[in-house]
Amino acid sequence: MRSSPIWRLAPGQRLVHRCHDGECVLFNDLSGATHLVDDATLGLLQALGELPQSAGDLAGDAGDPANIDPDTLAALDELLAGLAALYLIEAVEC
Repeated sequence: MRSSPIWRLAPGQRLVHRCHDGECVLFNDLSGATHLVDDATLGLLQALGELPQSAGDLAGDAGDPANIDPDTLAALDELLAGLAALYLIEAVEC
């Protein structure tokens, strides 16, 4: 079984954003890039800004990752990797 990384908002990232009709324009004040994300992704970023978490934590079942639908977890892992590639989040070194 592979270990799930713990993710956090990139240090210094302020999540400067404006939302309308379920879409949010997000300015990455660290890279200078602007991104279009949905409300759910912005909520995920805000959650990681409050507390570093694993994909299992974010999916809502930190107690037993076996209870999480594998497709849901795979999609979340892909989203987290994409956000890391945009320098919005990073894996925490344990």
